[in-house]
Amino acid sequence: MELDNEQQVRQAVHALTDLLENGQDDDFMTKFTNLHDFEKGQVYASFSKNIREVAWRVMDDETLATVFDNLEIDAEEVVDLLQEMPPQKGANILVEMFADNEADLFQAMPARLASTYLALMPHREAQEIRNLIKYEDQTAGALMATEYLAVAAGSVVKDVLAQVKKQAEEAESIIYVYVVDENHRLVGIVSLRDLLTHPDEMTIESITNTRVISVKAGDDQKEVAQVVADYNFFAIPVTDDDQHLLGIITVDDIVDVIDEEAVEEYSGLAAVDVSDTDDSPWHSALKRMPWFLALLVLGLVSVALVASFEHTIRQAPILAAFITVIAGVAGNAGTQSLALAVRHFGSSTDRSFWKNLISELLSSFVLAILAGVVLFVVVSLWQDNEGLALAVALSAIVAILLSSLLAYLVPAVLSKVNLDPALMNGPLVQTVVDWAAILIYFGIATGMLNEFIGK
Repeated sequence: MELDNEQQVRQAVHALTDLLENGQDDDFMTKFTNLHDFEKGQVYASFSKNIREVAWRVMDDETLATVFDNLEIDAEEVVDLLQEMPPQKGANILVEMFADNEADLFQAMPARLASTYLALMPHREAQEIRNLIKYEDQTAGALMATEYLAVAAGSVVKDVLAQVKKQAEEAESIIYVYVVDENHRLVGIVSLRDLLTHPDEMTIESITNTRVISVKAGDDQKEVAQVVADYNFFAIPVTDDDQHLLGIITVDDIVDVIDEEAVEEYSGLAAVDVSDTDDSPWHSALKRMPWFLALLVLGLVSVALVASFEHTIRQAPILAAFITVIAGVAGNAGTQSLALAVRHFGSSTDRSFWKNLISELLSSFVLAILAGVVLFVVVSLWQDNEGLALAVALSAIVAILLSSLLAYLVPAVLSKVNLDPALMNGPLVQTVVDWAAILIYFGIATGMLNEFIGK
């Protein structure tokens, strides 16, 4: 039976710790180097602080850079690990890291610490980082790496292959080679496959794909992820407004973006941060408490709304039995519409807003009629009161339609004012839908009271 990743990491941490404690540094490096890059990050983060104090002294800067490139923890926590070493050692590691990961760490650092590391780095690398961290978070510029393969137009395949071999060790991706002119403007792309399957003396222009799909440095990361997904790219170039090549974004970064966006959407829809699955019960409760208490207070408004129709309930007590049903079906319809709306406005689509809205309302209408028919039949058979059954059925139909419309329009408004629709809070929408359902239900029931009271 194969061990899962967590067990493998625990075993590796134990074995490597024993080697360091027994002074077997060479054996430690051999075993550590044989780990997958992803596992190196996991193992290093799992070491106790005392063992890390020994480990980073044994490892060279390049190995440590691989470790820090693959740490799957918050950037602030990575910075804390970096600060366990002398500043110059930390600066050396940052220089060896991929530029996009390095930039993420600088953005997570306090300004004084960032200045310290930049002062200890070679001028060229420091300037490159300054250029990267000027881009806003969650944009293509903040996401891109500057280690890419670029060759001059006019080269021949043999020379390009030699250059690829020379640059491959430092490049983050060697699947594509980017062809630039004398001003470093992107003019085309050549795949490594094309380089390997064409004669050495053929000019690079002969096999260059000049129909370049690129993104701008200021583009939102969600738009970039959509382009990569649409075209099935392994990497996409990033340019400025004049088509100067600035960097590339690789598919592994896009996967991180998709995961990050999914976490944001789930967190918004559930009103809880779902990114930290390993929180202690106490910390989890503290994080959830603000929204929990706010929704509790808002829930009391629902109680007040029901109480305001006390006169109607006193005349027809059976109405109280259907409050949860009406609120429930309206809430379910609203939650579904909200999820679809967040997905629609959070990704590109060929359909217009009005087409999507009409489509959603038609779907909701079908569901509303179905719910209305079911409730009419059930209430008629149960209470033998067609007036009451009609009031309950009409309330469900109107509540479902209104809740679906409301849940769809709110993300639309957020999108129009350039806010992320995923910010929409699912439980909050559900609470507002409950209010609307209660008002609709008792409004219709009060208006139709004479149709079923006493029957």
